[in-house]
Amino acid sequence: MTKVVIRTDDVDGFFARSKDAARRADRGQPFDGKITLAFEDPQRMFTVLSDARRRLMLEVMHEPKTINELTQSLHRNRSAITKDVGLLEKVGLVVSQRLANPGHGIQKVVRSIAPKIEMVATLG
Repeated sequence: MTKVVIRTDDVDGFFARSKDAARRADRGQPFDGKITLAFEDPQRMFTVLSDARRRLMLEVMHEPKTINELTQSLHRNRSAITKDVGLLEKVGLVVSQRLANPGHGIQKVVRSIAPKIEMVATLG
């Protein structure tokens, strides 16, 4: 996947995009490697994608990082980072993997699902 688009949209917009994708599939046209995540309410979008969570996403878009590395680079406490990673995983923007850390137990490595994320909010 090359890009994630996060946008505000209503149910009609969702179905219009779905119909367009179905038409492209019927014609055998390739998909563009893009995922769209839509929020009906712009306020909800910006609540989920707070400034702190956007900074976290930027960190893991460059390269996967452990929770400890994110704690250090973002100057935030571990529980806040863990909570934000959980929410971003739930909405599908990051994934994490538990890996062995020889001599230190297990560590969680977080990575972005795409190298580019585009945010679009339409008011009105």
